[in-house]
Amino acid sequence: MIVKKNKLLMGALAFTLSAMLAACGGNDDEMGSGDMNENMDENMEENMDDMDHMDESDSMEGMDHSGMEMSGSGEIPEGLEEAENPTFEVGDTAIITEAHMEGMEGAEATIVGAYDTVTYSISYDPTNGGERVEDHKWIIHEEITDAADEPYVEGDEVQVEADHMEGMDGATATIDSVEETTVYMIDFTLESGEEVTNHKWVTERELSAE
Repeated sequence: MIVKKNKLLMGALAFTLSAMLAACGGNDDEMGSGDMNENMDENMEENMDDMDHMDESDSMEGMDHSGMEMSGSGEIPEGLEEAENPTFEVGDTAIITEAHMEGMEGAEATIVGAYDTVTYSISYDPTNGGERVEDHKWIIHEEITDAADEPYVEGDEVQVEADHMEGMDGATATIDSVEETTVYMIDFTLESGEEVTNHKWVTERELSAE
């Protein structure tokens, strides 16, 4: 009888211990699940922050030329000479092969003017306090204040007299690249349907025959 009672007692203890272990295991599972949910929430928040950051960065990139004046008055700087033998004559049409901004590449351009000069891409801090503009294409030699007789070279600093973008006129710019070429004033239509007139400038290598 004593042996039998001991066996029953042992069995009861074993059952109790099993139940306690199961309960502990359940608590562990619940804690693990809670931790997992918390981690998932944190990861989702981080991913959302990353997406917001990417959207902001993309937006900033899209605004690099947001202040660009696509259309112009048609007036040319003093001293700029018409090209003698341009590849594209006034009235010709050509395809724009390199875009300075979205919707420009591939558009058909009508030549309004062709001029022989020196072109520069520049980087500068806008006078209106906007973000620095890097490698803007293009200004020409005649759009530099008190321009020297000889072309400038990469790294030179100049003062700009062009208003292609907000805050450009009067800005101090660093010359990024130099090219002696024919530049064109053009009319064209953007992919959006917006008509652009007297756009300054595109270079000869940025146009191709149809």
